[in-house]
Amino acid sequence: MLSVKSIYAVDPKTAKSFDTAALRETFLVESAFADGEIRLTYTHYDRLIVGGAVPAGAELSLDAVPETGTASFLDRREVGILNIGGTGTVSAGGESWTLNKGDMLYLGMGMGPITFAGDGRFYIASAPAHQSYPATLIRPEDAEQVTLGAQETSNHRSICKSIHPDGVKSCQLMMGYTQLHGGSVWNTMPAHLHDRRMEAYLYFDVAEGQRVFHFMGQPQETRHLVVGNEQIAVSPPWSIHSGAGTGSYTFCWVMAGDNMSFTDMDMVAIEDLK
Repeated sequence: MLSVKSIYAVDPKTAKSFDTAALRETFLVESAFADGEIRLTYTHYDRLIVGGAVPAGAELSLDAVPETGTASFLDRREVGILNIGGTGTVSAGGESWTLNKGDMLYLGMGMGPITFAGDGRFYIASAPAHQSYPATLIRPEDAEQVTLGAQETSNHRSICKSIHPDGVKSCQLMMGYTQLHGGSVWNTMPAHLHDRRMEAYLYFDVAEGQRVFHFMGQPQETRHLVVGNEQIAVSPPWSIHSGAGTGSYTFCWVMAGDNMSFTDMDMVAIEDLK
């Protein structure tokens, strides 16, 4: 029911020498969602944990995870949960929430075991915490909406900001998702990086037979990952994170680290990319 793998931190000099298989093994979670299972990946980038829970009509419980070194998962952690599937429920701390597709739930430190039920496909993103903030359900209409880019540059997109300093409070977790508008394929272009925090992208609603080309690496030493539906690209602080799809898609971004200012980005001019 529960499986955990680890991704260890890699410096940019080492990453330059990786072939395709090594890049995918180190920076891509290829299979996070499986019926009747909770699958987690413990990254050594700011100790972020990402993964999926798919109850498939039954119940799944997330409690003890040996990799965290605590009796229960949320003893020293907070978590954001995004439903990318059918309607389901999440329960913790004596409360229960119904999540439709696109709804996000924040659970603070000390909430105890988490139970997943129903037809949801739950994306899990968790970072270490130092205090408890209130559990909050965020529906898309309640989140901050930002529109960026333009159709002329193929990057017209809407950002749904859910867990962030001006929205739902957390210790260090920031989380939301971005939807591409019709005719646009590029996300996060122009690209940026932020050495003060890491980031992970879950790509979803990618149609069968379609892919997203996720670009990573230092601005003058770029690499790419070919990403399918419900796969997660893990981006180190030294790496850009940008992508272009062969069809429409949505992606959930999550950040953890030092600075929680959403606009704290080191922009990279398109002509400087190599």
